[in-house]
Amino acid sequence: MVLAAGLGTRMRPLTATTAKPLLRVRGRSLLDHALDRLAEAGVEQVVVNAHWRAERVAEALSARTAPPQTRLQLEPDLLETGGGVRRALPLLGEAPFAVVNGDAFWLDGPRPALLRLRDAFDPERMDALLLMVRTSTIEGEVGRGDFHMDPMGRLRRPDPHEQAPYLFGGVQVMAPALVAPEPQGRFSLNRCFDRALAAGRLYGLVHDGWWFHLSTPPDLARTERHLAAMTAPDASGR
Repeated sequence: MVLAAGLGTRMRPLTATTAKPLLRVRGRSLLDHALDRLAEAGVEQVVVNAHWRAERVAEALSARTAPPQTRLQLEPDLLETGGGVRRALPLLGEAPFAVVNGDAFWLDGPRPALLRLRDAFDPERMDALLLMVRTSTIEGEVGRGDFHMDPMGRLRRPDPHEQAPYLFGGVQVMAPALVAPEPQGRFSLNRCFDRALAAGRLYGLVHDGWWFHLSTPPDLARTERHLAAMTAPDASGR
């Protein structure tokens, strides 16, 4: 599933007339980048939810000809991340599935992050396996971070006085059981994460490639500059 229903308020004015996942990086929308990554990992069918400027998201999906196959889940009322996934469960099936935030943008390391998450996910021990990004590698505001992680990958939230060394990268594999107990309606996945944390069943996997923080317009401009520098020829012209 790709979560594309958020309001993207911190990215205003760029999101005043379009959904945040339709903003472009290197000439392609964030939504296309996410769908491309899923296709490269072998995912054949993806649910994409939409609320803010949903007609623009629908147009973008209709215009796309590359895999994977997509199904649009229109949400007249904003359901947030958890409510969107909960509503999509009948379409996602009974097996573990990937969930990608529509504004997540990353470059893979030696092996695609989604394949690493798939292979490391253990339903006997985990309700969700989250892609973790070291805050020390991120340009942009990270606040207090999101999680601490023990040597086995088990996560915990920081105490009020702590700075957490990891940020959730907006990419995960989860079991349907993580959200199935919740009633239909509006709620954040953080509510499900807290339940999994209490049971010791929320885990993380550290990303081994590049990950870009895209919260505000300056973040988007900085990412474009960084990517351009990465692909520019060196002094020898190579």
